[in-house]
Amino acid sequence: MSATDHPAAPIVEPTPAELVRSVLAAARSLTLTTEAHRVDLVGLHSLETPGRLLLNVPAESHVGAEIVRAPGGDLAASLEFTDVAPVSVPDRVRARVLLGGRLSVDRPGASAEALCFATATAELRHEGRRYEPTMDELAAAEPDPLAATEAELLIHLADAHGDAVELLAQLVDRRFLLGVTRVDPLRLDRYGVVLRLRRAGGHRDVRLPFPTPLRNPAHAVLQMRALLAQGQACARRSRR
Repeated sequence: MSATDHPAAPIVEPTPAELVRSVLAAARSLTLTTEAHRVDLVGLHSLETPGRLLLNVPAESHVGAEIVRAPGGDLAASLEFTDVAPVSVPDRVRARVLLGGRLSVDRPGASAEALCFATATAELRHEGRRYEPTMDELAAAEPDPLAATEAELLIHLADAHGDAVELLAQLVDRRFLLGVTRVDPLRLDRYGVVLRLRRAGGHRDVRLPFPTPLRNPAHAVLQMRALLAQGQACARRSRR
């Protein structure tokens, strides 16, 4: 018998605004697009607020010169962030975030490569659906407490603790495990862990909720232990 055989409270997922904030908090790269240029930036941006990002654009990209020539000293632009699963699985892109806004020189006297992006719109593409959280919703949402460390934690779970992943799989409804050839950890956030169930014809993602949402990164250890204890209990019952 699995934990999902019993009636349970609805599983809580991150809201679109929370997902956007988490993707922005964890991102190390982005794609900047203006009318005349498209530039990939790796490690060259910082996030002050959801509505204001600072970019260091290489001089050879000519984006700075494009801004200088623009009427009013700013121009329409978009930023795209791609959230990729740190664990090697099929279809690794978990979400995409597209920000629309205006690009300008950061401050008077700054170089043409030190730019400020003022966000006006946000779009999230996640699990085949599109969401458009408002700027007020983004300002009110908090990035996930594990956003900065999730990749390291998931890789460690997948590479060094296959036994733990097997225990977590004990909590999945047995109907979903038919034909499954491999189980991988796909996501870890304040609300729980998501497993990817792989089979010959495709895959299915299943969320295992924590008993209570995480308060901080240190709380993740206690919540993972609680899930693993549930998995051990299910494994013992299945052997009877």
